[in-house]
Amino acid sequence: MSIELFHQILIGFSAVGLIVFIALFFVKAGYGMFRTAQWGFSIPNKIGWLLMEAPVFFVMLILWLQSDRSVLSVPFLFFLLFELHYFQRSFVFPFLMKGKSRMPVAIMLMGVVFNLLNGYIQGEWLFFLAPEELYSSAYLCRINCWIGIIVFFLGMGINWHSDYVIRHLRQPGDTRHYLPQKGLYHWVTSGNYFGELLEWTGFAVATASPAAWVFVWWTFANLAPRAYAIRQKYREEFGVEAVGKRKCLIPYIF
Repeated sequence: MSIELFHQILIGFSAVGLIVFIALFFVKAGYGMFRTAQWGFSIPNKIGWLLMEAPVFFVMLILWLQSDRSVLSVPFLFFLLFELHYFQRSFVFPFLMKGKSRMPVAIMLMGVVFNLLNGYIQGEWLFFLAPEELYSSAYLCRINCWIGIIVFFLGMGINWHSDYVIRHLRQPGDTRHYLPQKGLYHWVTSGNYFGELLEWTGFAVATASPAAWVFVWWTFANLAPRAYAIRQKYREEFGVEAVGKRKCLIPYIF
């Protein structure tokens, strides 16, 4: 693929993200607390998450194996960061879930399509299109590399802890909704989403990859409307005072 075509794909992908961002303020993605029968046939959440997230893990692995840069330390480092996230998301996170929630197949398939495309553009840049001199060993001395890695792991820690808080809100057999209070939930109503957004922002800072910044935009476009809807639902269920001054997604900002 030429670099010109690659940039055109990124522009088109970003434009679709804008459409998704706007649409999700009017149509709530039908999984989790917003799942309804209107979304059609559904499968157990564990299976849905596994099938939705695993493809990107293998896409990145295949691209890395096919690349002449697979033995270079910097691309390999970024490969490990990316794969760490998706290994946990594909093969650990689903099996930590409690309850019998279900995911519509339509949502799962949309997630698969996005993950395949996103995994491809991330790997295409890191292993094939980035200037050869960019990811030399000297890149490890750049301040953005280490700031980005620190932010990546900070976001990952927030995301994992927030998921832990959510998983332990209910006792076995309980299906009621609860307002999470611990960790980042002191400041936002979607602490897990904030962690994921921070994680991929760190990845983009570390890699200086245009594809990674498109991923940050898509992460925000997908999660911000849902975080807003979750906050509104919490305000309806638990009251405005209970939610308080907590923001939707980004502490003190949004």
